[in-house]
Amino acid sequence: MPIRVLFVGEIVGKAGLYCIKKLLPELRTSYDLDFVVANGDGVTGGFGIGKNHSIYLRKLGVDCITGGDQIYFKKDMVTHIDTAPYILRAANFPQGNPGRGWRHYAAGERRIAVISVLGQSGFTKLHLANPFLFLPDLIARAKKDTDIVLVDFHAATTAEKCSMMFMIDGTVSALIGTGQRALTADAGLQPKGTAVICDAGRTGSLDSVAGLDPAVEIQQYLTQIPERSSDAWGRLELQGVLLEIEDSGAAKSIQTIRVPCEEGQDDRESESH
Repeated sequence: MPIRVLFVGEIVGKAGLYCIKKLLPELRTSYDLDFVVANGDGVTGGFGIGKNHSIYLRKLGVDCITGGDQIYFKKDMVTHIDTAPYILRAANFPQGNPGRGWRHYAAGERRIAVISVLGQSGFTKLHLANPFLFLPDLIARAKKDTDIVLVDFHAATTAEKCSMMFMIDGTVSALIGTGQRALTADAGLQPKGTAVICDAGRTGSLDSVAGLDPAVEIQQYLTQIPERSSDAWGRLELQGVLLEIEDSGAAKSIQTIRVPCEEGQDDRESESH
């Protein structure tokens, strides 16, 4: 029987956390999930993820949290990540950096390997190992213990993501793109059986600029003066993809999910403290 994996699109801000708190318990039951992965690169104020928020997400039922270019933005994560096996930073960060870029996890009675990798295009402040040279060997190492392998490719361009999809088709169960915080319409199975999507979207506010208050983001474009971004709360939604993966590691299916999340003023105030 295939395992069922939910990959939650990038969680952004307190609104994103609220969506997880309200929706994930029911989704785990209704979809009969074996494993939940969520990208958490924007959990804490839209930029990175702090220690307390990572612990909170784990308690809410997220089995594995992947990061991105902002994984070290919060200072307490630099020291916490080594003690939290449920958090992955990109595997192509320098060797010896805090944390790990891939791990094996229990998924029901099976095992799943999750790999986090960062792209190169668009990240001007980071110069990591080339993922196209780095990833094939990492996949081979992960598959020594399981045939079920999921890759979170956190990248800024669809061209880089699509290129990677074709390069590793048939060697992993799924390659899920993150980083753009916009759910794409290209979910499907590659010719050799790998499930793919360019971007799994975001979990949080839809009436926003990548989960953040539009007024603040517009003002920065108008003035070119940096301002502190703030969370947006309009039209909350959990986005992501649902995967079915055979014991052989072949993907049986992939489908996008969009689950609206209703909230009241009292809910918002309690989550903001």
